[in-house]
Amino acid sequence: MSFRFFYTLLIALSLVLFSCNNKQTENKSENRKDTLANASEYATPAQNILFFGTSLTAGYGLDPGEAYPELIQHQLDSLKLPYTAINGGLSGETSAAGKGRVDWLLKQPISIFVLELGANDGLRGIPVNETTANLQAIIEKVKRKYPEAKLMLTGMEVPPNMGDKYASDFRNMFKSLAAKNQMTFLPFLLEGVAGIPNLNQNDGIHPTAVGQRIVAKNVWLKLKPLL
Repeated sequence: MSFRFFYTLLIALSLVLFSCNNKQTENKSENRKDTLANASEYATPAQNILFFGTSLTAGYGLDPGEAYPELIQHQLDSLKLPYTAINGGLSGETSAAGKGRVDWLLKQPISIFVLELGANDGLRGIPVNETTANLQAIIEKVKRKYPEAKLMLTGMEVPPNMGDKYASDFRNMFKSLAAKNQMTFLPFLLEGVAGIPNLNQNDGIHPTAVGQRIVAKNVWLKLKPLL
């Protein structure tokens, strides 16, 4: 075998080996891209729980972290459940104001929507049919934006001085809305808290930090099956 032939054969083998190695590198790169694409496709989407309501949800008069949505976040974390509790409470919120405000909060993905509105309507004596229409409008907005989201409604009571008929109509409003929209229903958010002086602040309306822990338990019992 001549030196020239041997040298030519060596160059040819080198080119073949280089081509094979380059193809293997390209294949690995493509496989990695496919893996990343699949991981992105099947990644778990954000699972947010939006608590949308009044000062009872916002934690009026309390330190940060003492309102029931934050307490529920601690519960979720302790159970290693992949949910983020969003406190969408606003002091003084009426159902009419909430109807306009909810659009902004629905810009983020929502997996579960907990509606706590109506208490301020009741205290102001707003006609029940108006409150009903506003709450229904809010519910429909959520359904349109996130049709797969699970829905929960918390009921409220009004003081006896509002009159028996108003109090009855107000109470039944929540039950009817929950049934109509197939929502998980908590009949009374403040069960075990309302009317108990040491569980409420000086105004007799807003729960203390201890009272909020009871509220959190009330909500959790109905929320947990939705997770």
